[in-house]
Amino acid sequence: MKVVQLGPYPPPHGGVQTNLVAIREYLRCHGDSCDAVNLTRFRSQEGDGVYYPQGALALMKLLWRLPADLLHLHFGGDLTPRLLALAFFCSLLPRRKVVLTFHSGGYPGSPAGLTAAPLTLRGFVLRRLDGLIGVNPQISALFRRFGVRAERIRTILPYVVNPPDLSLPLPPPLKDFLAAHGPVLLTVGLLEPEYDLPMQIECMEAILRQFPRAGLLIAGAGSLEAPLRRQIAATPYAEHVLLYGDMPHAVTLRATVECDAMLRTTLYDGDSVSVREALYLGTPVIATDNGMRPEGVHLIPIANPERLCAAVCDLLSHAAPHRAAAGDGQENIRAVARFYVELTTGAAERSRG
Repeated sequence: MKVVQLGPYPPPHGGVQTNLVAIREYLRCHGDSCDAVNLTRFRSQEGDGVYYPQGALALMKLLWRLPADLLHLHFGGDLTPRLLALAFFCSLLPRRKVVLTFHSGGYPGSPAGLTAAPLTLRGFVLRRLDGLIGVNPQISALFRRFGVRAERIRTILPYVVNPPDLSLPLPPPLKDFLAAHGPVLLTVGLLEPEYDLPMQIECMEAILRQFPRAGLLIAGAGSLEAPLRRQIAATPYAEHVLLYGDMPHAVTLRATVECDAMLRTTLYDGDSVSVREALYLGTPVIATDNGMRPEGVHLIPIANPERLCAAVCDLLSHAAPHRAAAGDGQENIRAVARFYVELTTGAAERSRG
């Protein structure tokens, strides 16, 4: 089977990127072909089946010539006209099945999501695709509101966890920070306004009063990197906060095991991959309640520093040993691969329009 994945390809490393790469690695390990096409502004060197087309025309030419039995689109955020045009173009390519994973967990409840209906451009395009994957039940229900038949829809969580290699050497700044601090809080995500990271940094003042050696490790990249670094430098406890920057996934998993808790404070969020990974690895999570957090997360209200500080101090005061979940962490990727097989062998009948 020849598959082409289209979406954000790392770096930087994020939840959607992790899902795309995990699928690609799984397929290649099992004898299938899987190329990747980056759809973001980030550029790297082409090679090993990873492509960085510049512009819509270059992308269309690439998709026309790349051999593929199946194209897998990975969209997050909004169903913009540009993304819909790409999905429609893919549906026109001959002898290719098209699958879309929509990673935007908060979209069903957004103003745009609430207008979902069959007689919309979004509904028309989505119904042309051979398969749709929702990363939570709300997104799968959204597809049904657009008129997509139930047999074309799968609900598959986007995370995959390869048990971290505990012998993996940690980069010196990270190793030194972990050695000098404890307990350590970890936050993984984009350095963007919706992740409310300034609140986490501010809360460290109160947390340090109860845990004088505590540390906050922030992993991620984004537009707020410079302002966040200035905020950290202006505090009297700057040595207790490490803004690491973009972190490779293998290092992130290792850090998740090493840290005492993960924070996920957001103003807007979907079904976070990093939250699922932390729970799978046995690391407790404190997260803003967005109505779709998995069982076991310690929930706090949105933009509430007092509740965040209280939740952190309470959790760290009653910390229990990490307990990893059962399974090998590949269950969701296997479900995606089975869906591919159904589509490419004709088990799912195609009827566009």
